[in-house]
Amino acid sequence: MRRLFYAGALSETIEITGGDAHHLAHVMRAQPGDTVVVTGTDGRSARMTVTAVSRETIALSLSAYLAQEEAEDVEVTLVQALLKGEKMDLVVQKAAELGAARLCPVLTEHVVVRYDEKKAAAKTARWQKIADEAAKQCGRSTLMPVASIASLTGFLQGTFHAGMPDTALIFCYEAEQAVSIRSILQHTAAQRVVLIVGAEGGFSPAEAAMIRTAGAQSVTLGRRILRAETAALAALAVTQYELGNLGV
Repeated sequence: MRRLFYAGALSETIEITGGDAHHLAHVMRAQPGDTVVVTGTDGRSARMTVTAVSRETIALSLSAYLAQEEAEDVEVTLVQALLKGEKMDLVVQKAAELGAARLCPVLTEHVVVRYDEKKAAAKTARWQKIADEAAKQCGRSTLMPVASIASLTGFLQGTFHAGMPDTALIFCYEAEQAVSIRSILQHTAAQRVVLIVGAEGGFSPAEAAMIRTAGAQSVTLGRRILRAETAALAALAVTQYELGNLGV
């Protein structure tokens, strides 16, 4: 069932407006009596019944609160170097579906695309919209924030760094041949995992050295040469599986 995110705490009656209301009315063809799942800013989710449909507003009434979903024991952040064309859109969408806690786009030496400040802001807004839509479609209980584009250096010196407790920094590096993601995760008690994935050309030796200095461990994704977007999603899927975050 498609999930909606309401910009407020849930109550006995609420109104949905904007894009969600349009989708319900004109795409889902919602009618009074239909049921949807709504999550509020308080983190609670409920099954709600459509009571009225107008041109710009959907009125809902509370049917029943749902059991609180357990938070994942280990949250995963994907740090993705900018990719060409629609590849970045794909990675954002699938990262949300795979349960990434957040996605941080970064600039590296081998990034082909470059944006001015205005275009960068527009791209970030687009990726956030894609992430939000994916969260609604796949039934996540939380949205996946997409950070503003930052330099790799800026990111490593920012929120996630070697001095942050309980955080495992892992980066996929084509020159690594021996260490796997699985071997790292089987021997860590970290509460957060940060996956760093490069652009089409991977990381330069200087960048790899800088990432290691920040406290990250390089890993291999196997013998095959993967496209950048495939590498990101394979790394995220393997990580979530090993952490038990996929529920299987």
